[in-house]
Amino acid sequence: MKFSPALDGALHAVINRFFVQAFLQSIGRNFLNFLEAIGRFAMFAILALSHCVRAPFYLKNMGRLMIDFGYYSLPVVGLTAAFTGMVLALQSYSGFSRFSAEGAIAGVVALSVTRELGPVLAGLMVAGRVGAAIAAELGTMRVTEQIDALSTLSTNPYKYLIVPRLIAATVTMPLLVVIADIIGIFGGFIIGVYHLNFNAGAYLKNTLDILTFTDVFSGLVKAAAFGFIIALLGCYNGFNSKGGAQGVGNATTYAVVSASMLILMSNFFITALFFGV
Repeated sequence: MKFSPALDGALHAVINRFFVQAFLQSIGRNFLNFLEAIGRFAMFAILALSHCVRAPFYLKNMGRLMIDFGYYSLPVVGLTAAFTGMVLALQSYSGFSRFSAEGAIAGVVALSVTRELGPVLAGLMVAGRVGAAIAAELGTMRVTEQIDALSTLSTNPYKYLIVPRLIAATVTMPLLVVIADIIGIFGGFIIGVYHLNFNAGAYLKNTLDILTFTDVFSGLVKAAAFGFIIALLGCYNGFNSKGGAQGVGNATTYAVVSASMLILMSNFFITALFFGV
C-alpha cells in the first residue's frame, strides 16, 4: 500500500521517534537501576562497617572462620604461588638472556611476587573458595528463613553473620599472602638454582638486596583490602539472595565475579597510591 509522500514521511518520523524514545528509556532505566544497586551496596557496607567497631563481638565465630578462611585455603594458595614463581623465573630467563641480564631474574621474581602476583593471585583463589562459600551459606540461610529467625531471637544478623566474616577475611588474607610470597620466591629459587644453574648464595643475596619494606608492606595492604572485598561481596550477595536454590546459585556467581573484578580494579588504585609517579 502506498501513501502520499507527506504521510509516508510522517509515519517514518513517528516510527523513528518511537524507537529513539524506547532506546533512551532503556538506557535511563538501566542507569537508574545501576545507581540503585550502588546505593543498596553502599548502605550495606556502611552498616556492616559500623557494626565492626561496636560490641558485642562473637570471638568464637571469628576464630572458627579464621581457620576456615586461612588454614584451609593454604593448599590452593601455596600451589598457585609456587608454580607462579617457577613460571616467572623461566619466563624472565627467556627474556633477559637476550640482553645478558640474567642477574636481574632474582629481583624481578621477588618484586613481582611481593608487589603484585602474590596478593592478586591469592585474592582471586580465595574469592573462588571463600567468597563462594560465604554467599552460598548466607544465601541458604536467607531462603530458609534462618536469618529472620535470628532477628526473632533478638540476635543482630549483622553482628552474628557479617562482622565475623569481614574481620576474619581481612585478618587472614595478609597472613596467607606472607606465606604465598615466601613460597613464590622459593619456587623461583628452585628453578633458578636447580634448573638454570644459578649460584644459590648469589640468588639469595640479589633477592634480599632488591626487596624493601615498601614492597612487602604494599602487598600486605592489598591483601587486607582484598580480604575485606571478598567477605563484603560474599556477605552482600548471600544476605540479599532470593528465589530459592536458583537465587543462591546466582548469589554465589555474583559474589565471585564481582569480587574478582573489584580485586583487579582496587589493585590498580593501591599500586598507584604506593608507586604512582
